[in-house]
Amino acid sequence: MAKHLLVTRPEYDYTTRYISAWAKKYFELAEQKGYTVVDLRRKRANRKEFESVIKKIKPAFVILNGHGNKNEVAGNDNETLVETNTNAEILADKITYALSCQSAKNLGNKVGSYPNTTYIGYKEDFAFVRLEKYGRKPTEDTLAGFFIEPSNAIIVSLLKGHSTNESFTRGQSEFTKNIQMLLTSKIKSADSSVLRFLVWDLKHLTLCGDKNKAVG
Repeated sequence: MAKHLLVTRPEYDYTTRYISAWAKKYFELAEQKGYTVVDLRRKRANRKEFESVIKKIKPAFVILNGHGNKNEVAGNDNETLVETNTNAEILADKITYALSCQSAKNLGNKVGSYPNTTYIGYKEDFAFVRLEKYGRKPTEDTLAGFFIEPSNAIIVSLLKGHSTNESFTRGQSEFTKNIQMLLTSKIKSADSSVLRFLVWDLKHLTLCGDKNKAVG
């Protein structure tokens, strides 16, 4: 049976362009692990196509990249893709990872309440620091990497077949490693803000639902 990975990648502002660029880093691994990657990029990251594709291919693993709040995750031009009170059930029986602000608060809890379902995300804003000069080359921005690489580590772990809890713990460990590295260095003003936001992201990374589910 074919395995599908569904990824949303809106690219309409600095934040979504950065996250989208870094998301490409795990596509090759997904394909190596036997997944067909369904990439809803730019204008394809709209609610109609999202719902249509998810019902058609029934992916085991969904990655949501985009702006959000406690009740929703958005796609292109901030259009709501999935929302607590209207279509949260579309993520039932799946593993979802959302690199999106606040969505684990209400949406994640609702999704995680379904049997055999996991939602990993952030209860508060996902904060990261970036350098303006890398606007056209986001994956070369090492400051942004301090934040997005731990996020990607969760995805990589899941793609390798580890459980949701193991993958969640891997993400926590990567955040902690970067925090410890900065704590043992000679802190500069730029590094100080990086440290503060890394601690924030680690604190609010959240797993809702089934801790033993795996997609490998």
